[in-house]
Amino acid sequence: MDRLDKRLAATGRWSRKEARELIRGGRVSVDGAVCRAPEHKPAPDAAIAVDGADIGSGGPVYLMLNKPAGVVSSTDEPGERTVLDLLGEDYQNIGLFPAGRLDKDTEGLLLLTNDGPLAHRLLSPRRHVDKVYYVEVDGTLDEGDRSAVRAGVALGDGYQCLPGELELLSPGSAHITLHEGKYHQVKRMMAALGKPVTYLKRVRFGPLALDEGLPKGGWRPLTGQELEAIFSQ
Repeated sequence: MDRLDKRLAATGRWSRKEARELIRGGRVSVDGAVCRAPEHKPAPDAAIAVDGADIGSGGPVYLMLNKPAGVVSSTDEPGERTVLDLLGEDYQNIGLFPAGRLDKDTEGLLLLTNDGPLAHRLLSPRRHVDKVYYVEVDGTLDEGDRSAVRAGVALGDGYQCLPGELELLSPGSAHITLHEGKYHQVKRMMAALGKPVTYLKRVRFGPLALDEGLPKGGWRPLTGQELEAIFSQ
């Protein structure tokens, strides 16, 4: 998160020095409250105003979305409903994109941002950022499946997955934790084990846990604590 004086200067209307003078003079408010500290770091979605006039949020945006099935993880897909179509008008032309994708029929946690460097860090194969899914299968999961996931499942095309974790929840459901993000990986792993996926939902991405209070298709800005967590990755 950027300092308040930097956020003002980034609009191009004031120099950094002028921004500090405006702030110390009591002419700048953050979410309706006067702020006289140039070093203050407002939330990315904070409402910042100078002399009562909104300067616009500026800066990067970070949103948590509870993706529903039937929506594609894309910014522009002819003939398809995209994740951007779920957002309000204010978020349509600021360069948002999903940090990682979910299949069209997969639900759950998706991070939307216009912060390219952060997305690159989170998605870098070298960082092995954990991804946790709730999965239901056609068949009965057992300790053999748990051991196979822990050892690394060999897919039908010969690819050897990195070791993961399978937490059995019921005979036909589990939480599966992956440390990589290959194409259709959970579905391909379960198919290789002879237990095809019937339902899939991502519940965690790195340090971010899906807010279960969000309805399908619902979204909200990340909290300050969540932002600190993802920037520590």
